[in-house]
Amino acid sequence: MKNKLLSIGVVGTVISALCCFTPVLPVVLTALGLTGVLGVLHNDAVLLPTLGMFLIITGYALWRRRKQHS
Repeated sequence: MKNKLLSIGVVGTVISALCCFTPVLPVVLTALGLTGVLGVLHNDAVLLPTLGMFLIITGYALWRRRKQHS
């Protein structure tokens, strides 16, 4: 479970950061034909809390891992 939680946190953080700070999300949604949801998803009110949530998950997983090895 601990490695899975860390993996989810890291992958989610990387994807969220890419979508926040680069034009990856508009390009992918356009390629998939989902430009209608672009206005909702490519919004800082959605992306930044998502990034924060995944950072918290990653930090918690690292904290648990460190606590168990001590």
